[in-house]
Amino acid sequence: MECSNLSAPNEFILSGFPYPQGFKLPLLLFFSIMFALTLSGNSLIILMVISDLQLHKPMYWFLCNLSILDMTLSLHKPMYWLLCHLSILDIAFSSVVVPKVIAGFIPGGKVISFKGCVTQLYFFHFLGCAESLLYTLMAYDRFLAICKPLHYGNIMNWKVCLLLCLGTVIGGSLNSTFQTFLTFHLPYGQKYYIDYVFCDIPAMLKLACVDTKLNELMSFIDIGLVAMTCFLLILASYVYIILAILKISSSEGRNKAFSTCTAHLIVVGIYYLPVIYHYLRPATQGSMDGVVSVFYTTVTPLLNPLIYTLRNKEMKTALVKLRHKNSE
Repeated sequence: MECSNLSAPNEFILSGFPYPQGFKLPLLLFFSIMFALTLSGNSLIILMVISDLQLHKPMYWFLCNLSILDMTLSLHKPMYWLLCHLSILDIAFSSVVVPKVIAGFIPGGKVISFKGCVTQLYFFHFLGCAESLLYTLMAYDRFLAICKPLHYGNIMNWKVCLLLCLGTVIGGSLNSTFQTFLTFHLPYGQKYYIDYVFCDIPAMLKLACVDTKLNELMSFIDIGLVAMTCFLLILASYVYIILAILKISSSEGRNKAFSTCTAHLIVVGIYYLPVIYHYLRPATQGSMDGVVSVFYTTVTPLLNPLIYTLRNKEMKTALVKLRHKNSE
């Protein structure tokens, strides 16, 4: 790599997705439709939570979709305001990456300025970390609601919910600030071609003119292992949840509860597994890995409204009320 010019580059060129030329228009339409559905679905959740007074309670901050347990947990219902928080993160997370992916199918759309690259990397990791923490907290909330129902009301109050929401934001911001600084304080040479679909740490490290082993190690520890830890904590929570479900006397109740757990774990898996795959092997990341990144930047934000809303009785009731209100 040529490193005679170590001044900060004015712009980068993203490789984008490798695809046959005949798939350009279908892929452009696919990502555009997915992005539009993500924005509309998550915006609808936010609107429902804000407009329905029945959801304006501390207990609605967290989403626990095991509605079949309502008879035994009638005083320990999910906190939907945290679902609203998740929807906001989903909209922002998808908006950081997908519009630039869409622009990559348009002539000249693969160019991104240096400041734009810094901004994209910062918000990608900020929102990604915040969402990882949020998924973990939501799993913990389900654990408390189902396995510790008598203590749930005392533990999950407005103060705790607000602090947990604030904690996800602060944690994501600190993590992203640290990673962004480590990445962009490095000297870059004259090679401005990023072999990836957006500005991300492993792809940027390939352009640096110095040894990046320390950066790779920090990325491995701070992102890969943290994501794996969150994922394992979620799985541990669901082990206890499943054991509690097995104690339900009704077979219909068990089947519905297992169905809901499966849906939640699918969303968690689609989000976490690609992240772990990327950041536990950063040195080998290439443009083809961008296909994997679609799952947690495009698919997961789209699935969340479906999984957490259409399978929930109270959210469906809020949707009906909102439709009647708009039709009047």
